[in-house]
Amino acid sequence: MAAKRKQKTLTAGRTYYKQFNEEIRALVNEGVTDFVIKECNGQRYLATALEGDLVFDVYGVPGQDLGAFMRGPKVRIHNNAQDGVGNTMDDGRVVIDGIAGDVIGYAMRGGEIFIKGDVGYRVGIHMKAYLDHQPKIVVGGKAGDFLGEYMAGGIILLLGMFSDKPDAPIAGRSLGTGMHGGVIYVRGGVPEDQLGPGLTTNPVDSDDLKVIEGLVNEYAKELQLDSKAILSENFVKIRPFSHRPYGNLYVPC
Repeated sequence: MAAKRKQKTLTAGRTYYKQFNEEIRALVNEGVTDFVIKECNGQRYLATALEGDLVFDVYGVPGQDLGAFMRGPKVRIHNNAQDGVGNTMDDGRVVIDGIAGDVIGYAMRGGEIFIKGDVGYRVGIHMKAYLDHQPKIVVGGKAGDFLGEYMAGGIILLLGMFSDKPDAPIAGRSLGTGMHGGVIYVRGGVPEDQLGPGLTTNPVDSDDLKVIEGLVNEYAKELQLDSKAILSENFVKIRPFSHRPYGNLYVPC
């Protein structure tokens, strides 16, 4: 028999972020599993380091480092999000109905981050696979410079479809710079001059398509989008050309 869930609605308003997070943690310790947060006004660190089967519905715009070190909860943001979502996140899922800022998924080691719109700079930097965890980021819009910088594992899927920047390239400069693991999939394609040193795009194969289809279906379900429309275009993949892309720059001992 499934454990009974307990819901609590909180109004963030002008409450100081530290006080607000302490209140949430106290409620988790009392057995609250489902949170509805109204009037979120930049409060930082929401759901940070929380574990287990917790659910957060956030209305308003949360502050930096939402879901940092998170291990298990599901967070839905019915608006935009600031920088650092999913910083070093281990597990769980974050769904963002709008746009998101810089360094999303920094050093992320597991779970998923689904963003409907555009993202800022250095998204997915230092992402890495951890044991059997495979972190995944899906961006429905476009990305700024250094997407996937120093990426060591996981999957980034960039769609370029739901963007407020019609004249911008699908990704900024230096995509995948220093990448030494994982894979970046791009819907349609990306100009070669936007890629980091030594990287090229290649057509996806049947195994890649299975991965993309599974991820797109999950993403579309969460954001109530048409998965067939997303999958109607070709995809390319970007993989590292070396596990030590800058090894030749080090002086041997």
